[in-house]
Amino acid sequence: MEVILAKHAGFCFGVKRAVDQVYEQTQTGRPLYTYGPIVHNEEVVKDLERRGVRVIDTPEQLAQVTEGVVMIRAHGVPKAVIDMADRRGITCIDATCPFVKRIHNIVEKESAAGKKIVIIGNAGHPEVEGIMGWTHGPAEVLGTPEEAQMFACKGDEEICIVSQTTFNYNKFQDMVEIIMKKGYNVSVVNTICNATEERQTEAREIAAEVDVMIVIGGKHSSNTRKLYEICMQECANTYFIQTLDDLHLALPKSVRRVGITAGASTPNNIIEEVQNYVRINF
Repeated sequence: MEVILAKHAGFCFGVKRAVDQVYEQTQTGRPLYTYGPIVHNEEVVKDLERRGVRVIDTPEQLAQVTEGVVMIRAHGVPKAVIDMADRRGITCIDATCPFVKRIHNIVEKESAAGKKIVIIGNAGHPEVEGIMGWTHGPAEVLGTPEEAQMFACKGDEEICIVSQTTFNYNKFQDMVEIIMKKGYNVSVVNTICNATEERQTEAREIAAEVDVMIVIGGKHSSNTRKLYEICMQECANTYFIQTLDDLHLALPKSVRRVGITAGASTPNNIIEEVQNYVRINF
């Protein structure tokens, strides 16, 4: 049986950068916190907890920090969190993915110029919440073509559209087209990162060629969930797992090809465990 492992699987640049930074800080001996889980992978978070890293999630918890270092998660945070840390003299290390930080700069500038910000993404996702926190005034989040169809604004209002970095590229294009057809004054910045586009394209291609597809990643990971949805469209036998412990497969002898991909927050050791298990046992 052939096992095809995606080339673009596992830590992306932004996640690796954030994880490397927090592990580096664990060597200093200072109290260490992350504002929100540093990345959306429970295994990484658990390992950091074993090393003494504590997760804080709210401004109230941040206000109680009196010593040590607070790491800003790869997804980024609203500007108000950064400002609060500065006011309180809290040492902060910003591990926001540079591609996410670019979106913060865009929406801050464009909203200051009077444009209405529209974010194509998942409402409530930490990255989207962070982006909204850098706008001057309210921003609107659209997550489905149906929501794009219902979107409306004043006829003379200028709109700036950006995207969550891990959003489905084809879905983003479809939703932008829906909004553009309404005749509004729209500027569009495609802020889906290249790594996401490459990962989704490759996953789709592999899923179309295999009998079984395995997608590895955290259950709260948006980009992994989208990989799963894309693969399901091409391969009905697609499985979403976090670790090898979740893999309960009884493959028929007719299965000749198995594909494996993984979300941007999945450590290489978990990918290797799954790959080796499939190769040895099937």
